[in-house]
This record gives sequence, structure tokens and C-alpha cells, in this order.
Amino acid sequence: MVNIFAASFQYDDADPDGYRCGAAPVGQDAGGVANNVKLYELPPSQSLCPYHYEYEEEWLLLLEGELVLRDPAGERTIGRGALVCFPPGPDGAHKLTNRSDGTAHALMFSSAREPAVAVYPDSDKIGVFPPNPEDKLLVRRDNAREDYYAGEV
Repeated sequence: MVNIFAASFQYDDADPDGYRCGAAPVGQDAGGVANNVKLYELPPSQSLCPYHYEYEEEWLLLLEGELVLRDPAGERTIGRGALVCFPPGPDGAHKLTNRSDGTAHALMFSSAREPAVAVYPDSDKIGVFPPNPEDKLLVRRDNAREDYYAGEV
């Protein structure tokens, strides 16, 4: 069991300004393996991730504060208690930004299928995130097109 209100957030010093958010792997800490459940802390003027979509359903529960949600319909402000489902594929594209003066806390959950695949429409990139971080792949679509059998013997 984990108390999400007592979670410790880890920040990555490599994240650029505008994307400096804390994360706590509360689902993993509670012993979960089939679902990916993470708690995020978004300070003012920070976004959780670039605008993206995945090929699995993702959910957001805003526990504290307010965020600007960008999705295919545009931007809107959501507040404490908002529960949002992001469907798989382009219709589920989203970005969360804290434009308020206070810190926001959001719980995100999805399946824990690996490798995870994310598409970033603004930069035309695709990311593949397998369990081994050394095998991570992030490419622009225009450089990634290759025949299936190219280079095979």
C-alpha cells in the first residue's frame, strides 16, 4: 500500500525548463505490474510532456491545482477532481501545462505494456520506450522510413 499524499517526487536535472516536473512511481511502489500508475508534481510554468499520443488508453486524475489541457479540440483549463480519458491514437493527443501560480498534482495511469510507443505531432517524432533504457529510440518520421528488409541478409 502507498499513500499518494506522502509520495516523494524525483526530478530529472536533464529536463529543460518548461518540462521540469517531479514523478513518483506510486503504482510500482504499491506492487503493481499490469498498470502503469505515476503521480506527477507540476510546478508553475511547467508542462508534463510535449504534446503526444500513445497507442494505449491513458487516464488523468487531477488531485490538486489546475492545469491547461491541450488536446485535438484545443485548450481548456481543468481543475481539481477532473478525470480525463485519452483514447489510443491521434484522438487521444494531449499536453498538460501548469499556468497557475500554485503547484499541481496529477495521477496518470495506463497499461504497462512494453515497449511503449509515443507519437509527437508537433515535432513529427516517434519514440519507442522498451524496458531496457539503452534500447530507447526517438526518431523523426522523415528519417525513419526504411524498407522492412533493408540491410537483411
